[in-house]
Amino acid sequence: MRPEPTLADLPLRPELVGEEPYGAPQLDVPVCLNVNENPYPPSSATLDEMAEAIRAAAYHRYPDREFVALRQLLADYLGHALGVENVWAANGSNEVMTHVLGAFGGPGRRVLTFTPTYSMYPEYARNTHTEYVTVPRRADYTLDAGLVLDAIAAHDPSVVLVTTPNNPTGTTTPLAVLEEVLAGTDAIVVVDEAYQEFSRTPQDTALTLLPRFGNLVVSRTMSKAFAFAGGRLGYLAAAPAVVDACRIVRLPYHLSAQTQAVASVALRHADEMLARVADLRAARDDLATRAAAAGYEVVESDANFVLVGRWADRHRAWQQLLDQGVLVRETGPEGFLRVSAGTPEEMEAFHAALARVDAPRMGE
Repeated sequence: MRPEPTLADLPLRPELVGEEPYGAPQLDVPVCLNVNENPYPPSSATLDEMAEAIRAAAYHRYPDREFVALRQLLADYLGHALGVENVWAANGSNEVMTHVLGAFGGPGRRVLTFTPTYSMYPEYARNTHTEYVTVPRRADYTLDAGLVLDAIAAHDPSVVLVTTPNNPTGTTTPLAVLEEVLAGTDAIVVVDEAYQEFSRTPQDTALTLLPRFGNLVVSRTMSKAFAFAGGRLGYLAAAPAVVDACRIVRLPYHLSAQTQAVASVALRHADEMLARVADLRAARDDLATRAAAAGYEVVESDANFVLVGRWADRHRAWQQLLDQGVLVRETGPEGFLRVSAGTPEEMEAFHAALARVDAPRMGE
């Protein structure tokens, strides 16, 4: 082998040949509306407290392997009579989902989900040697219990992923549908609620179903509503046995001392960290209203983003927005671009740029 091999020269696993690393574009532009972050940073006082927590961490010692204090704060935040034994966390919901599939997926097993949905799911499956199976959502991007249960009967998955609000469409799956699905399968059902805080009815959470269904896992993240994307903290709530399964497959000391320290400060200041969620909901709704008034098709969203379209050549539209300093995401159903809710200034910049896009729309 050459001293400096190319990727093609390496003995990669066969399923990795030709693959590329995941990643939304990270470009230095004035307006970034492509990764669904909360654009409002914590206060100076909270940042100072985070810095002090980092200074106080014992870096010469391994961190708490079970991060009990952090799990208790997460349980307190979620409510619903959850305790430490019901909560697990990792470096972003990405690692949480990898733990779930590491425990319940694997060779000879399937994970089922419903498209269009989050683009990382097939990578979680691939990396855990789990077969990835998808079934299309309804034409309006929603799910009903019959569709889900029919798919389960057809594919016999060990894990089912239901994303609500769904990424990239923003559509929700009602609790009644989730309840019927859970009652109709013994598979592990992961309800990914990464955007639940942005919902019009955030209280309608699958957490309310946990006492009745031991096969339910509710996944959340601090990266979105919590203004903590740089902190990398995702978590789940489930029966204690599910948490124990994740403990089996995690790597030792997977959450660093600084991650535990800073996330704990953020949770102690949850009201402040979430204070701008209502503003982002309003920005989302205003974005949808203004785009529709301008003649664009939009998909009603309960997340902090909106699908806007439809273009015959969405890449051209994406590039024309980028040329004006506005970065959105080229993802989701054909012809749509996904636009995150931002600050008032960012939203005005987006609408001004959108008015100058001349990429043809479908049917023109």
